Amino acid sequence: MALFGLYNRSTDPNALSFWGHIDALRGHLFRSALVVICLAIVLFCYPEFLFDTVIFGPLKSDFLTYRAFCHLGHWLQAKEVLTDASELCFGHYTFKLQSLGLADQFTSQMWIAFIGGLILGAPYVLWEVWRFIKPALKSGEKSASGGFIVSASLLFIGGVLFSYYIVVPLMVNFLGNYHVSNMVENNFTMDSYISTVTTLSLSTGLIFELPILVYFLTRFGLMSPEFMRKYRKHAVVVILIVAAVITPSPDVTSQLLVALPLYFLYEASIFVSYFVVKKRLKVKG
Repeated sequence: MALFGLYNRSTDPNALSFWGHIDALRGHLFRSALVVICLAIVLFCYPEFLFDTVIFGPLKSDFLTYRAFCHLGHWLQAKEVLTDASELCFGHYTFKLQSLGLADQFTSQMWIAFIGGLILGAPYVLWEVWRFIKPALKSGEKSASGGFIVSASLLFIGGVLFSYYIVVPLMVNFLGNYHVSNMVENNFTMDSYISTVTTLSLSTGLIFELPILVYFLTRFGLMSPEFMRKYRKHAVVVILIVAAVITPSPDVTSQLLVALPLYFLYEASIFVSYFVVKKRLKVKG
């Protein structure tokens, strides 16, 4: 597959020049940015939904995640797995968010609207990327590209939702109740909270793209299923450390709820790498 859709003009007389491809890329980027901006403008017009329902949702005691964890705690107590169901009943916060800058609330609204537009527009952006590289793909690769767009979009949005409903509430619970001394009162700025939510959501969405990344690394010969199997134990240790950091210690149940999806992604990536290698060997054979 030619890099960035650039053809060799000596083999394809209809191929565009270098600057022709740059001009085509500019068109794809412009349309992608236009869709993201339009979605951001729509979200900007609904600040109550954007903030009270979505962004500040994890700060409310009746948030879906807290109710689900509490029900799980009572169920585990009934099964005599837990001795106290209150270990999983959390989400009651006493701290308040505050805005210290004159323009902080306005700029935060613009930033959150943009992030929302980027998340909602991710499938279209991926589609524009596919349209750019499509001329450089072989017929078999073109048929597989549609699956790539769907898979990458679902993984990214799934990662964002996983972060919003699992990682963010657990992280807020941990950091919001963390004290180095009883003499220090927890009061946080709105910018600090928003930065935590957006950073976790976007980074988790990118982490969920691991199978896609492994797919391309394997195709380029930089990754193999044998390598991933060899370092599986190391990956498990890293996953458990990450889960322990972001979940309310010493709650093992919530740690497993975070660790299991990440481990599943790793195993799925091994399968993807194996599939690519097997297909390559089949073509050569």
